[in-house]
Amino acid sequence: MKLKILCPKWGFEEMDIEPFLVKIKEAGYDGIDTWVPDHPKERQRWTRLLEEYELIMVSQQYQASGTNIESFCKSFEYFLYSATETNPILINSHTGRDFFTLDEQLMLLDTASAFSAKNNIEVVHETHRGSIGYSPANAQVLFDLRETMKITADFSHWVCVTESYLDGYKAVLNEAVERAAHIHARVGFPQGPQIPDPRNNIWVDAVQTFLQWWIRIVNNAKERKEKQITITPEFGPPPYMWTSIEDNKPIVSQWEINLFMKEILRKNIDENILLA
Repeated sequence: MKLKILCPKWGFEEMDIEPFLVKIKEAGYDGIDTWVPDHPKERQRWTRLLEEYELIMVSQQYQASGTNIESFCKSFEYFLYSATETNPILINSHTGRDFFTLDEQLMLLDTASAFSAKNNIEVVHETHRGSIGYSPANAQVLFDLRETMKITADFSHWVCVTESYLDGYKAVLNEAVERAAHIHARVGFPQGPQIPDPRNNIWVDAVQTFLQWWIRIVNNAKERKEKQITITPEFGPPPYMWTSIEDNKPIVSQWEINLFMKEILRKNIDENILLA
């Protein structure tokens, strides 16, 4: 099984795609994880450049909207189709809203499942605040009702929502590990979705907690005989990134932190799991 580590474009929105791809290729990333451009011609350009630089992509869907669940599902499907136009290996979706009823949440999951079957591409649902699956309790209900639901494991949100390191949620955490098809590797803490600097020893326990969860996901994927597993170090810019109270500027470099996370991911996974 191959480990593929991707770079988020979040935080580099103003940078043109080609120099950004050059930058991440030189830094040792295997691809990019981001939403696709709005314009079809720009999506075609992205596809060409990704092929040229031999990089893979996980595309994101977060834009769906609507005044009722029927219009929301139509919008959701539209943006899923847009997300396929850069030939991604999978689609990471911020699916629905946390206030949707259970029936509405299930309608969206079923829309994604039908889309996946029709287009032969996996849609995975990120465990993200504000979306369905935003909490372990909500995710457990959905897991119980939709056996094939797959997730992008971003446990930083669950840690923040529950104000805990998930000690009280071991059963659903175990199931989430089994259902994870992609990882967003950001370290959160009980009062927020992003620690200020994973290189600082103050946060070593938090980093180790998340590393063990990620290693379990990779090992589970290996046991399922998956061909590859994708991970995106996803420390973000402000307001996720902490800023100085003097001038409101970031206290550390987002780029450097994600590079650090890339290296410790490779090191810890290599040390704990024998990948082919």
